[in-house]
Amino acid sequence: MADSDTYPLDRRDVAQALLEGRDGLVVVAGLGACAWDITAVGDHDLNFPLWGAMGGAASIGLGIALAQPDRRVLVLTGDGEMLMGLGSLATIALQKPENLAVVVLDNERYGETGMQQTHTAFGVDLPAAAAAVGILVTGTVRDQGELDTALPVIRETPGPVFYSIKVKAEELAFVLPSNDGVVLKERMRKAMLGGTG
Repeated sequence: MADSDTYPLDRRDVAQALLEGRDGLVVVAGLGACAWDITAVGDHDLNFPLWGAMGGAASIGLGIALAQPDRRVLVLTGDGEMLMGLGSLATIALQKPENLAVVVLDNERYGETGMQQTHTAFGVDLPAAAAAVGILVTGTVRDQGELDTALPVIRETPGPVFYSIKVKAEELAFVLPSNDGVVLKERMRKAMLGGTG
């Protein structure tokens, strides 16, 4: 088993690649580093970074995907956050939203509490868990070649889609989005209703 300190992919480079040419893509970012990652790429009215509700990113993404079936929705979250919300994968599989992709940036660490190892560092396979509950499109990315292959699947393949992208365990500078939940909700609502973004 590889040590996540040696994984070749940098999380912010992966976030940049996922959001490049995003058009009307809605992005829900799980608590912590993923919220900083999408903000580092560039704040956007269709970004919904979570400041709490650990374990809830996939469920929130599901709700938006069901309410906005004509928009692609990307949940970008971490392994620790996803481990807390594993039950949401069963509901996603049951609901079968074709416009939803869930991507876990898996550094095998709890980045917000001191970089302790998560279960994925010891072999827990999140894509296998997603497949076991009925999500048909799953995969793991470990290097740039695999990322290049996965990007069009994540962006375009009818879902639900679930990918784990192994990224280097590193502590990066915070790039903080607004922490006002009302502001974040209202700007997304206006962007969706107005067709912008």
